[in-house]
Amino acid sequence: MSHIQQLDKIAINVKSHRLLKKLLKENPKLGEIMSNSRNETEALIGVKNWVFEDLKTKPELFKYYHNTTNGHTNFSKLEWQDYAVIRILDYVDNAGREFPDLNLRGEIAVSNPIKMIWLAVNFGTGGAKPFFFKDMLELFRQYRGEQQQEMPSQQTIEEWMQRFLSGLDPRIIKLREENRDRIINIIIKQIENEEVKSKTFSFKESLSQEQKYLQMLEWWEDYRFHLKFAIRNPDLLNQMLGNSLDPDTMKILYEAKNVGIPFFINPYYLSLLHVRVPYFAIGADLAIRDYIIYRQQLVDEFGHIVAWEKEDIIKPGEPNAAGWLLPSQHNVHRRYPEVAILIPDTVGRACAGLCTSCQRMFDFQNGHLNFDLYKLRPKQTWDEKLQGLMEYFEKDAQLRDILITGGDALMSSDQSLLKIFDAIYEMAKRKKAANKKRKNGKKYAEIVRVRLGTRLPVYLPQRITPELTKILGEFKVRASEIGIKQFVIQTHFESPLEVTPEAQQGIKKLLSAGWTVTNQLVFTTAASRRGHTAKLRQALNDVGVLNYYTFTVKGYMENNFNFVVNARSLQEQIEEKVIGKIPGKHHDTIRNFPLEAEKMVENINQLRQKENLPFLTTDRNVLNLPGVGKSMTFRVIGITRYGRRILEFDHDQTRKHSPIINKLGKIVIIESKSISEYLDQLEEMGEDTEEYKSLYGYSIGETEIRAPVYEYTDYNFKLTEEMTNLEVL
Repeated sequence: MSHIQQLDKIAINVKSHRLLKKLLKENPKLGEIMSNSRNETEALIGVKNWVFEDLKTKPELFKYYHNTTNGHTNFSKLEWQDYAVIRILDYVDNAGREFPDLNLRGEIAVSNPIKMIWLAVNFGTGGAKPFFFKDMLELFRQYRGEQQQEMPSQQTIEEWMQRFLSGLDPRIIKLREENRDRIINIIIKQIENEEVKSKTFSFKESLSQEQKYLQMLEWWEDYRFHLKFAIRNPDLLNQMLGNSLDPDTMKILYEAKNVGIPFFINPYYLSLLHVRVPYFAIGADLAIRDYIIYRQQLVDEFGHIVAWEKEDIIKPGEPNAAGWLLPSQHNVHRRYPEVAILIPDTVGRACAGLCTSCQRMFDFQNGHLNFDLYKLRPKQTWDEKLQGLMEYFEKDAQLRDILITGGDALMSSDQSLLKIFDAIYEMAKRKKAANKKRKNGKKYAEIVRVRLGTRLPVYLPQRITPELTKILGEFKVRASEIGIKQFVIQTHFESPLEVTPEAQQGIKKLLSAGWTVTNQLVFTTAASRRGHTAKLRQALNDVGVLNYYTFTVKGYMENNFNFVVNARSLQEQIEEKVIGKIPGKHHDTIRNFPLEAEKMVENINQLRQKENLPFLTTDRNVLNLPGVGKSMTFRVIGITRYGRRILEFDHDQTRKHSPIINKLGKIVIIESKSISEYLDQLEEMGEDTEEYKSLYGYSIGETEIRAPVYEYTDYNFKLTEEMTNLEVL
């Protein structure tokens, strides 16, 4: 007996039976088709004929279903009921398709929802779980017009936003001072007992306890102090948190340490977590806490984690999954024609803390990434290697954008950053000079954008020193003279509570150096609560940060706890983010914001006030797809017996791609949790799930148009269409 035949024999449970009964009672036509069908094929034909009648009456819907039209204009013409029509027909069209489910380490998943209903009706089998039947129940309610899309008012959204406080709130600042003092007192004892030895951070014998405390307050402003005294084990973490972690959590943390998951949390960031939870901030720090506290799924999967982005798997001499030939296995990552990532062989391969949902957890798993800051210092060969890497950018026909990341770009020392900037400057100058010898239409892309990927403005804002600010400012001045026009710090605020006075000062210094600061939010479960992301956008705009991306959590079962179903990302985009939409008449205005980054706060506030916007919607809600890139263009084409949706994504048609996309086609993603499981998780966090009741209906997405502020500047010459360093097999 095959695996599929075995699943067909599994009996459904009592709860599934009750949901099935409700489904049939609400949809007598469906029940009639299921009861009268002698086999699954007749059931599929019966459902398709039934639903197809509605499709034929709507020409625009007919075209969209058949993929003869797409894009935002046509997507916006779809009605709420149309989503259900398309999904039911897609379920029929894709019936019986098999997919490797990397959430289950490659186990084959089969999508055949109509068959599962038919088996349940006629034999009480099929193995479908309650979460599956709940999704189907809501699908047919949407099809009948009973489940409606209800758009919340701006007042309602702003009330949701008020549930979440900024780290600049005086009451929160007071709480953080308490946390800081508790942590400081523990570190004083560590130094006194020589548990941590340091020549830089040690007390003179004559100091009183009060003097030691005052000395610690000075050290607290030194980023090196926080790296030296980073928490590296569960017991110390619990102690720093006032022994507030429950036994179940501690058990998981011990298991995490035993399987080799590193711990690295700096004291400053730990001070942002609440130990004494006041009435005005209940649950406010969950988005931060869930970035520090490991979950059982991560522990269970560590050792089996695979790279989500297949283009990160590089074999010497072979093209990556996007078709690009790269000069180094670990130093250059590339997906698009216009931009490549540079990961230096410096301390920039580390971070100031480990995020539980880190996309490079597989690199920690194999030991390539770690927190041994001494061993990560650049070797003598790095300078020579850097020049070779720059040659790759220099001689590539399309590269115009270099993103320095890691790890974390600002974990590199000032000296290391200076060397990297010098190398980029010389490379960009050579590339520009070489272009003078090329004919118009044959010229190569010149470097116009330099970016630094860093979470230190959030994790450790003390790193943004006057010396670093000077280095950034001076590089901007001289690089501008050779045509580089865009200088961007891409950071990662997860919660409005991370927007602290220290972070605000750090952002202010970065802006003063002429660098634009943008944010990439990872849309975790805690961050996806109603109003949370909207409040974060507002808090960031207040300090001069532009929102860039809102990312669906990447990865497989290891990130199951933090994963948010893509339907919720669509719901947030359409129902909440919309109140910050910038009218088209201001697109030229925001396009010029980076040209005067020093006035970013003033310019953002001026535009918000002019249009009465709570924040500026400049970010796109997307998922990073393996090989294809960022997109939210998808249709739900299947569903597993566990109720986990199967999504088929197309690429973002608003930007350039490697020609590999023509070969790859569409990408199928199986979500790691059902919508019901996600809602249960929200309920555990204290959310009223009634506020999310339209969630099941979001099953089709179109990628948002990029905000004008992020467009590349135009060249005054015609660029070659040639793509170098490319091999599409």
